[in-house]
Amino acid sequence: MGKNVRILAQLQEIDLKIDSTRGEKQALQEEIDSLEARVEEMRQAITGQNAELDAVEEEKRTLEENLAAEADAINRSEARLREIKTQKEYQAVSKEIAAAKKVKNDLEEQVLQKIARAEELKGIIGEKEKEMEEFASGSASLKEDLHVRIERLDADIASDTAAREAAAKDVSPSMMKRYLMLREKRQGLAISEARRGSCLGCNMNLPPQLFNSLYKVDNLVVCPHCQRLLYLRQEGDGTVV
Repeated sequence: MGKNVRILAQLQEIDLKIDSTRGEKQALQEEIDSLEARVEEMRQAITGQNAELDAVEEEKRTLEENLAAEADAINRSEARLREIKTQKEYQAVSKEIAAAKKVKNDLEEQVLQKIARAEELKGIIGEKEKEMEEFASGSASLKEDLHVRIERLDADIASDTAAREAAAKDVSPSMMKRYLMLREKRQGLAISEARRGSCLGCNMNLPPQLFNSLYKVDNLVVCPHCQRLLYLRQEGDGTVV
């Protein structure tokens, strides 16, 4: 097998290890993102409840102002009632007072409803804030552990990347280009081991003459089925030959 292919087989092992490490890192980061997204979701829910509470409080203040104005109008009408001389005018003012008292009662009922809703919202907000605090506190140690694990993975990636760069120096540019193209097309596997007459990349049988040519030094062999570069391992010790 050609020197380039032998080196690429070793390079691929490093690349697959880096791919796996990056995948593990991404999974850990997604776990961190999920925890943070949950906290943010809880915070947004609390913000929404607070906005509703502010609106309820504002509506209550407006109702109370209207209630005070209605009560003042009733007091003025009742004061007028004592000064009226005619029966007709007395009846008209009395009717106005009755209507105003009905409006006042309605306003009082609405104020009570707003007070009840405000208290309900305060209770909900308190529970949600406690839930968020407990969740954030509980996830803090987990996030710290996840960050530590990510740092270790970053160190592994840096180490493996350095080893990869050192190995890649001995590969010709044309062969490296071919390797990278195959890796992209074949889900990371550009080089495949050939064993017992088959390509382990696609599990297809190889023509006997092609398989035997792998034993020849510096012979570049390509799987006719998946187009991966083929290599053999030395029986017993796993060394690429």
